[in-house]
Amino acid sequence: MSQKVAVLGTGKIGEALLSGMIRGGWNPSDLLVTARRAERAEELRTRYGVTAVGNAEAAKTADTLILTVKPQDMGALVEELAPHVPAGRLVISGAAGITTASLEERLPAGVPVVRVMPNTPALVDEAMSVISGGSHATDAHIETAEQIFGSVGKTLRVPESQQDACTALSGSGPAYFYYLVEAMTDAGILLGLPRDKAHDLIVQSAIGAAVMLRDSGEHPVKLRENVTSPAGTTISAIRELENHGVRAALIAALEAARDRSRELASGNGA
Repeated sequence: MSQKVAVLGTGKIGEALLSGMIRGGWNPSDLLVTARRAERAEELRTRYGVTAVGNAEAAKTADTLILTVKPQDMGALVEELAPHVPAGRLVISGAAGITTASLEERLPAGVPVVRVMPNTPALVDEAMSVISGGSHATDAHIETAEQIFGSVGKTLRVPESQQDACTALSGSGPAYFYYLVEAMTDAGILLGLPRDKAHDLIVQSAIGAAVMLRDSGEHPVKLRENVTSPAGTTISAIRELENHGVRAALIAALEAARDRSRELASGNGA
């Protein structure tokens, strides 16, 4: 953990990484940050004791560069960095849809690139970060990415060809659950419950179900069947979900998210 790591374009996910790395044992003096606004950089410096620098200085100084900007801002950032990145510098991209090959083309020859798709539960140390190495990335480079992103949750290595699918499932995944909770809360209000009570009931049910999925080792079908008694309330609800095509709608939604990730990779992200 003695290497210098720079987080470029430090927004919410970037700040979560900073916080997680410090809790995981990184010395703040080894962490650099860049931000578009000077006041944001100063806020991070004051809060975490890290060093705020410009993008070019980060590229020259840090051993590892973590690019946390939005996909539409990645091109300009890499163009700014490229003249200052030595061949041995590790570049980690956290932008949806941006391939390692496209970054390798814009960076000096031989620069190792690792692609990571985290999600917003990094803010509460429960992220799912999916990791793929580019053509110049070694196991050691991927392990560095796993160590960094493992400080805010779980990591999973996949072939880069699966990254768009993973973006659809886990990168965007938290939003689907928030959407479901929103709809269930509205249903609770319709059924006569106050909003706060409906919210508490649903959130705790979601937490309990998630822990059971993670820890029980049971297939989700088995867990659902355990709740679904003959001619009971649950099967009546499941029938309505099937009648309204909820399963098919979810599959179509994830396909749409995957396709959008591909569009971003092809440069049609406007």
